[in-house]
Amino acid sequence: MEYTVKDLRPERAVLVGVDTGEYDMDSALRELAQLAETSGAEVAATLVQKRTSPDGATYIGKGRLEELRVYCADYEIDLLIFEGELTPSQQRNIERETDVRVIDRTMLILDIFALHARSGEGKLQVEIAQLKYSLPRLGGKGTALSRLGGGIGTRGPGETKLETDRRHIRRRIQSLEADLETLKKRRKLIRERRKKDEVITVAIVGYTNAGKSTLMNALTDAGVIAENKLFVTLDPTARQLRLPGGRSVMLVDTVGLIRRLPHHLVEAFLSTLEEAAEADLILNVCDASDPECAEHLEVTADLLQQLECGDTPVISVLNKCDVAADMDALPVLGKSVRISALTGEGLEALLRLVDQTLPPTRMRVRLLLPYAMLADAARLRQDGEVHAETYTEDGLLLDVTSSIRLLNAYKAYMQ
Repeated sequence: MEYTVKDLRPERAVLVGVDTGEYDMDSALRELAQLAETSGAEVAATLVQKRTSPDGATYIGKGRLEELRVYCADYEIDLLIFEGELTPSQQRNIERETDVRVIDRTMLILDIFALHARSGEGKLQVEIAQLKYSLPRLGGKGTALSRLGGGIGTRGPGETKLETDRRHIRRRIQSLEADLETLKKRRKLIRERRKKDEVITVAIVGYTNAGKSTLMNALTDAGVIAENKLFVTLDPTARQLRLPGGRSVMLVDTVGLIRRLPHHLVEAFLSTLEEAAEADLILNVCDASDPECAEHLEVTADLLQQLECGDTPVISVLNKCDVAADMDALPVLGKSVRISALTGEGLEALLRLVDQTLPPTRMRVRLLLPYAMLADAARLRQDGEVHAETYTEDGLLLDVTSSIRLLNAYKAYMQ
């Protein structure tokens, strides 16, 4: 008996965009190509149609759609990826005319999230977002559902879930949201415990593929997966980091950001970035070698405003300076430092700046405690460092460094 080995070549894709002048389409398509490659597709060609607005039925217009159909047939194209978000009817119409599977930018990002989610919470968030996105698209069962299974844009819930009726999917979403709420409460308790224990938190945020995970590994040996792909890190990772001044902080790596975030994923992003909202300091990391470095910093800054992090100190970390073409053109936004997480250049300067920027948590003072408060002296010895102690007529004179929170209880005894 003979067996035929199936061709395992990557899916060949054409990227399609409508340029209305609203934003830089060349930049958007470069980013879409990165997303496609991260998901495992091979970009064969790009089609851009200039219009004042997308066509309501076919997105790019009937003439352009016919050209696309011929190209797909001639060059064995497996997949069409549209830069904008398609309506259910547009998706059905394009698939019917081209006989090629169609996904849009939102579905592609959801697919990458499904590929990289590791934690229980991450998987729940992805499945909820995918089901909410798929729900209005169930009307075209036939073509759309016949193409599901195994390829890019189909990871996650799977064919069996999407073939069920709307009520079942809504019940599934409600069940997943209840599970997610339980996990959120658990994570909130962990954050509250950190605050109670006075754990200082430093959050790494920034545009996707800026090198956040590489920085996390360089500072803490965390072993976080770091690849030159988009959205490799979805689940927060926390590790202890000792600063030059001697104090320890909790360093948290978060999900990468992207402009024009699909609204189906806003909630997933915000819940993941709650770690940043609760942080004492934020490191806004960007890729200094990217010509759109300044815009990426702004995307992150805007989202931090949504998270109401306006009062949290931020350090702009300009990463990949070892491969940046024009160092003089790099943006300078408030406190900033130039580093290479890959080579280690600038990391010591970054740690010193973190130490200087974080609010002080310990203070050195002189206290004169009455002899009736010797138990308090023992407490101070346990919490901090006693540099000198002298027994006087009026009580015990301590020269001590301790936590500001503890010392606030002894303001009346400070010398």
